[in-house]
Amino acid sequence: MPSSDATTLDASLASTLRAWNRRLHFYLGLYFLFFIWLFALTGLLINHHEWKFAEFWPNRKVANTEQAIQLPAAETNLAKARDVMRQLSLTGEIQWVTTRPDPNRFDFRVARPGTNIEVQVDLKTARAKLQRTELNSWGILHTLHTFTGVRIGDAQNQRDWLLTTLWALAMDAVAAGLSVMVLSSLAMWWVLPGKKLGGALALAAGTIMCGWFLVGLRLIAS
Repeated sequence: MPSSDATTLDASLASTLRAWNRRLHFYLGLYFLFFIWLFALTGLLINHHEWKFAEFWPNRKVANTEQAIQLPAAETNLAKARDVMRQLSLTGEIQWVTTRPDPNRFDFRVARPGTNIEVQVDLKTARAKLQRTELNSWGILHTLHTFTGVRIGDAQNQRDWLLTTLWALAMDAVAAGLSVMVLSSLAMWWVLPGKKLGGALALAAGTIMCGWFLVGLRLIAS
């Protein structure tokens, strides 16, 4: 009898784990549904830039303005940029901050999905020139696919806008969630009767294709 009880307990535990695995897969799929669709759509747009209906750069709107400001009293470039942004009622990510060789110039860019604002501050006249570039909805989608607030190898540019940080965390969650969904798919496939061969063929095909891009193309190029 003890052996029978242990077998029953093992079967009950396995059934519970399978049920929780299905629930996890189900709810993660629903939560990340529109995130996945967003990246699928924007990936297609990036891969097929010749699609006329999704053109955004030729249809951009550019506006130039000029405004008087109070000279920023901060010491660091980032603090100066934030001071100027506050005066100009600008919000977004400071993509780069640079001081040109002319000591009377201070330039930086403010970016958010769909909008880029070039700010040129004349420290001598205390005036700021703004060039605002607005993109259409397709441009916003395109930007969301690559918008991170940081650049590889550029330590000067760090995330300094709260929404950029939240977006980056959301993308981390999507990556982690998809990893969990893949593992849960493997677990569900493994216990389905009569699905071993088909699942194994699909898994092998995907593995070979991915391995080709990871390894094969590198071998051809070398």
